[in-house]
Amino acid sequence: MRVDVETLSVEIAGARLVREVTLSAGSGKLVGLVGPNGSGKSTVLRCVYRALRPSGGTVRVGGDDVHGLSAREGARRLAALPQEVSTEFGFTVGEVVAMGRLPHQRAASRTSDTDRERCAAALARVGAERLADRSFVTLSGGEKQRVLIARALAQEPRVLVLDEPTNHLDIAQQLEVLALVRGRATGAADGGLTVLTALHDLNLAAAYCDALHVIAGGTIVASGAPGDVLTRELLAEVFGVRAHPVTHPESGAVQLLFDRLG
Repeated sequence: MRVDVETLSVEIAGARLVREVTLSAGSGKLVGLVGPNGSGKSTVLRCVYRALRPSGGTVRVGGDDVHGLSAREGARRLAALPQEVSTEFGFTVGEVVAMGRLPHQRAASRTSDTDRERCAAALARVGAERLADRSFVTLSGGEKQRVLIARALAQEPRVLVLDEPTNHLDIAQQLEVLALVRGRATGAADGGLTVLTALHDLNLAAAYCDALHVIAGGTIVASGAPGDVLTRELLAEVFGVRAHPVTHPESGAVQLLFDRLG
């Protein structure tokens, strides 16, 4: 399901955080939003998953204004993993993941066999099925992140919004999670899951994203394929570093080595 962000602006307490941002993510694509800290990445994503209403512009999911959808319809179309999530749930892992099934249930209905199957499959996809009976509060940061991703997958959305999904994960887990997300984006028979994600690590963004939008100072300054966008000139201007692009020996993706600028 396609996501279109059209001339999005956000102003809070007189400060303009985002200025006329326009970007898109097509069905079955993994699209990354990258930029320095404070550039506006999370603000844009919060507008997409309806945590924040923009001051101007529109976010469309499947052609409809996301802020015009009912809560249930919005949750059926879109799931999100924000950067800041309250993780002190007094529930088991299985119960946390089951929360993702709520948009598909009628009021006061019991959890069905289908719901249980979807939750078990989501935990298996993130390699966390052994945690199902554990208390969520006893998990490590990385384990909590994987469970929250499983909850989003159990929701069976058409669009998945992830704000720094590799936070708290070790290197192997970072690669596993992004490979999983990319597989979900490209592997479905119905055109795949649309994924819009903010990533801090430019090499992970280059390795896994189909397209990148670079945001600086609240505006989009470059868009395109990772190899076209992550140039020496742009990285020096936006991130203040000297970059040395190299080619990954197996995947062929652009990867970056960094020095201090100057």
